[in-house]
Amino acid sequence: MSSKVEKYNRRGVRTSYVSTIIGISLVLFTIGLVLGGFLLLNSVQTQARETMQVDLFFKPDYNEADIKEVAMELKTWPEMKEVIFVSPERAIEEVSSSDESSEEILSILDGENPFPPTITFKPRANVATLDGMEALKNKLLQAYPEKIDEVNYNPASVKTVNLGFRQFVALAGMVALLLIVVAVAMINNTIRLSLYSRRFTIKTMQLVGATHGFIRRPFLRQSFWQGIVSAILGMAFLMTFFFALNNMMNSIELTINPEILLILFGSLLILGIVITFVSTWFALNKYLRMKLDDLY
Repeated sequence: MSSKVEKYNRRGVRTSYVSTIIGISLVLFTIGLVLGGFLLLNSVQTQARETMQVDLFFKPDYNEADIKEVAMELKTWPEMKEVIFVSPERAIEEVSSSDESSEEILSILDGENPFPPTITFKPRANVATLDGMEALKNKLLQAYPEKIDEVNYNPASVKTVNLGFRQFVALAGMVALLLIVVAVAMINNTIRLSLYSRRFTIKTMQLVGATHGFIRRPFLRQSFWQGIVSAILGMAFLMTFFFALNNMMNSIELTINPEILLILFGSLLILGIVITFVSTWFALNKYLRMKLDDLY
């Protein structure tokens, strides 16, 4: 009879352990969704900023060779992501459509190419803000005052890209904070329920003279491993979700680089360990302070 009771108790402990890990993993998966969405959107934001195009127009008496020299110099600037010299021939090829070739356009214009040689560049993401672009424009005009006639870009596009990102950051921050509060509460309740089934074991150890530190040690060690296993499972759920989402969306590709993976896994790992450890500590203290009659 005692062996059956012992087997039943062991099975109950294992079931409680597994259900606790699954519950924590799902909570960490939800937090990872918000954090992963933020990091991926930040990557998309960086790409959007670095695809902005700025055109440099030069004074009419400035020839192609001198403009090419300026392009070579600009490639060394830290603010530049990409610098391209656009010859008149290339410019007319870019404006020509599939129905009308560059030769046909030139024939309409009596063989004269109206496009001057220019430079097109794409700024780095940290520069692609209203203040950053204005500072870069002033720097260009100061570096080449007698050569550059105009620095042309669309301030409205710069504002739209950055404003949209700031709004998302504020929203994601509030959602993430709410999720963390809910996660702490859910994980805390899950661990409390898990320890509730072992409250008599805790009290028995206390009655036979075991110190609080001796009683806490195995439970805290277990909570540490619970946090690690839950973080690994939560990350696996997250990667499966992103992989499935990538397969369903044809127009947008979610690129998860090693840096994003490291941040995601590190965040889930730290959250999993800290929350489970702290929740176990406080739940244990509750049962250690309780009287024997209160356990029933």
